[in-house]
Amino acid sequence: MELTTQYLGLTLKSPLVPSAAAPLTEDIDNVKRLEDAGAAAIVLHSLFEEQLLKEKFELHHHLEYGTESFAEALTYFPEAEEYHVGPQLYLDHIRDAKASVDIPIIASLNGFSPGGWLEYAQQMQDAGADALELNIYYVPTDLNMTGAEVEENYLNILRDVKGEVSIPVAVKLSPFFSNMANMAKRLSEAGADGLVLFNRFYQPDIDLEELEVSPHVLLSTPQDQRLPMRWIALLYGRVDTDFAATGGIQHGTDAIKLLMAGAKVTQVCSSLLRHGIPHLRHIEHQMLRWMEDHEYESVEQMQGSMSQLHCPDKSAYERAQYMKAVSSYQYEPERVMS
Repeated sequence: MELTTQYLGLTLKSPLVPSAAAPLTEDIDNVKRLEDAGAAAIVLHSLFEEQLLKEKFELHHHLEYGTESFAEALTYFPEAEEYHVGPQLYLDHIRDAKASVDIPIIASLNGFSPGGWLEYAQQMQDAGADALELNIYYVPTDLNMTGAEVEENYLNILRDVKGEVSIPVAVKLSPFFSNMANMAKRLSEAGADGLVLFNRFYQPDIDLEELEVSPHVLLSTPQDQRLPMRWIALLYGRVDTDFAATGGIQHGTDAIKLLMAGAKVTQVCSSLLRHGIPHLRHIEHQMLRWMEDHEYESVEQMQGSMSQLHCPDKSAYERAQYMKAVSSYQYEPERVMS
């Protein structure tokens, strides 16, 4: 069975790509273990806009601090370690990862607004990143901001990054657009080499004992793959870009479904956090077993075969399927236990 796939202009040995998650990728030993477990490429954890802005502000503070003092006060000049707060470590991590493994390393830049922080895309490229995943994580709360302004913000960020680098750029985005199909088309036309569907917004929770709003990470389940599966199937062959599916991939059959919808790669995270890095090899073995049982010779053979473009029932991914699903559910009243 041939698992090779093409993604972002890169030839990958399989469609299994561990996605951006600090516990998995911030340690070089884990990066090596991911390669040994069969990872075809690795998306590193994200470098956040907030980290880059913090470094800029701290550097400005230290350089300006004491400027009104006597010239003899030479100790006001800061030492470099006083204002290095993370970005340089991330660039070093890219270099270390590239030196440690033979598979492509995809850097991740996470932010929400155009600005100077995007210049770090060039530095990621210079550090050796084979591609860049632009993770635009934005929850608009301005009552006066229109949907059109939100969309233009995404496009401006992408254009700025594409102006900085020559390596491929994928955009990881949320499904919360009034017309997802149009947004995908515009991102492709603006230069996106790939679209990663979808970003999961981690919703806050309320701690009733401490009366605090607290983060609460919920790992994905197989049900989460339905949304990216639907949109990849709808967009495949209609939007000129590569698709990466992320969310809910626990088993080999989950990956196969998303490949059949039209994904070039499937990004895996939650299942590795649950079961450990070696689970990636288990997913690959399940894929190979299914392909052998169903006489598929390659991943390329199945990619897009169940997209809307090739599906006999064109309405299967649209409203008619919703009506059919609602009407098919059989309700059984619960029996009261005596």
